[in-house]
Amino acid sequence: MMAIGFYVAKKVNGDSINYIVAGRGLILPLAAATLMAQSLDSNATLGNTDLAAGFGFWAGAALPVGLALCLFLTGLFFAKPMNRLNLTTLPDFYRRKYGRTAEIVASIIMSVAYAFLLAGNLVAGGYLFQIFVGTSFQLGVFIIAGLVLAYTVAGGLFSVAYTDVLQAGVAFIGSIALIIYVTTNYGITIPTGMGPTNLGQLTDPSQGAYINLATIVALGLGDIVAIDFMERVFAADSPETAQKACFIGAAGTLVIGVPFSVVALSANPILASLGVEAGNQAVLYTLLQNAVPPWLAALVLAGIVAASFSTSDGAILGTSAVIARNIGNIRVDEESSSSPAAAADGGVDEGFFGSESDKLLTVTRLMSVPITLLGVFLAIRVSATGMLLVLAFDIMLAGAFVPLVMGLYWSDIATTPAALGSMIAGSATRLVLFVLVPTTYAYENTLLYIPNDIFTAAFDGLPTFIAAGVGLVSFLVIAYATKDDYPIYSVEKQSNPNIVAGGEED
Repeated sequence: MMAIGFYVAKKVNGDSINYIVAGRGLILPLAAATLMAQSLDSNATLGNTDLAAGFGFWAGAALPVGLALCLFLTGLFFAKPMNRLNLTTLPDFYRRKYGRTAEIVASIIMSVAYAFLLAGNLVAGGYLFQIFVGTSFQLGVFIIAGLVLAYTVAGGLFSVAYTDVLQAGVAFIGSIALIIYVTTNYGITIPTGMGPTNLGQLTDPSQGAYINLATIVALGLGDIVAIDFMERVFAADSPETAQKACFIGAAGTLVIGVPFSVVALSANPILASLGVEAGNQAVLYTLLQNAVPPWLAALVLAGIVAASFSTSDGAILGTSAVIARNIGNIRVDEESSSSPAAAADGGVDEGFFGSESDKLLTVTRLMSVPITLLGVFLAIRVSATGMLLVLAFDIMLAGAFVPLVMGLYWSDIATTPAALGSMIAGSATRLVLFVLVPTTYAYENTLLYIPNDIFTAAFDGLPTFIAAGVGLVSFLVIAYATKDDYPIYSVEKQSNPNIVAGGEED
C-alpha cells in the first residue's frame, strides 16, 4: 500500500484539485472500490464482531447494513446532483447555499466528527500491533497513524483511491475465506436469541433495539454528509459513474461486512470448545490466535489493516481539505487547475507543496499532521472502535444532514437562519446528551461523562433520534418564520467555486 500510494503521488502534479478530488477523473472501478473501502473500516470489522458476539447479530450487522444503506441512498438521491455541482469539499455546498457562516459551522461539525472516526480506526491498529507484534497499544496507534499519514500527504485522493483497490480486495478475500473456513471446520453455531431471525433486537428495547436502530439510522443517514464519501462522489468522472459506484459500493459493503457478524456469533462457542477465553481483547483477535491456521489469520489481519488504512486516509485527507479550504478560506481558480489527463501524463511536478499560487495544496498537506495527532490522542483516550464510528455520524446526522437535504430538494424554504439554527441546535443537543448519558452504543462513556440521576443507560440509543429531530424541527420552524425576510439562493446557478450565497465573489 505504501508503494502504490507513493507511486501514484506523481499524478498530483502540484495541483490542489488533483490532490483533493483526483482531478475529478475517477473511472467506475476506482470510484466503486474507494467508496467500498471507505465504508468498510476497522470499526465495521472489529467493532462489528465485538458487538455481534456480545449482543447478537443485529448489534454487529447494524454497522455494515447502515453503511450500505447510506451508499444506496446516496446513489439514489444525491450522487448525480452533487457530482454536477462541481464542488471540491462538502462544506462548499453550505457556502453556496447558505453563506460563509454556515460553511464554517458545517466544517467544524464535520471536522469534530471525523476526529472520532479517525480515532476509531487507529484504535484497531493499535490493538493489532500490541497483540500480534508485541508493541504497546500506544506505539501501535502511532505506527498505523504514521504509515497512513505518509502516503496520504504524498498523493492525496489519487493515493487513497489506488490503494483502496488493493484494500477492498484484501478485505473481501479475508472476509470470505474466514467464513468458509469457520463453516467448514466448526460449523455456524448461533446462540439462542442472537441470530438474524431474532427481530426482537430491532423491536424490543430490552434487547438493545434502540441502540441497533440508532446505529443503522446514524450510519444510513448521517454518513450521507460524510466528507470522505462525498469527496469520492465529487471525484467521479461523471454523475452516472458516481451513482453506479455508490450502488456497487453498497453491495460490496454487505458482502464483506455481514460475514464478520455471522462468524462472531460462533466465536464464543468455538473458543469455549477450545478452552479459550477472549478476555478483554477483541473477540476476532482471540479467534484468529487460537482457532484458525496462521495463513488465514495473516490474511484476515491484512484485511483489518487494509480496512483501517482505507478509512483513516480518507478521514485525514477530507478533514485537512475542509480546514484549509472552508475554515481557512483558501481558494484556487479551478479553471487554471491541471486536468486529470495532464496530471496523469507523468509531467514535471511543480513541487511537493505545489505551485506558489496554489496555497490550498500546501496548507491541506500541512494540516494533515495536527489532524492525525488529534486522532491519535482520541484513540488513546477512548479505545472503543464501534462507538467512535457511530458517534461520528451521529453528530453529522444531528447537525449537517437536514440543511443538505433541504437545500437540495426544498430550496424554496431553505434560508440561512434555518440552516444555522438546525446545525447548532442539532449538534449541540447530541453533544449535551453524549456527556449526560453514561453509555454510548453500549460502551461506557470514558471520554466525558457528567454524573446525573436523570439519564441512565436505558436511555442509550435515543439521543440519535432526539438530536436529529431537534435539528429537523429547528430548521422547519425557522425556515417558515424567515422565508419572506431572507433571500433564497440556488446552488445550481453558482458555477464559480469562489461564489458565496448572495452571488458575490469572496
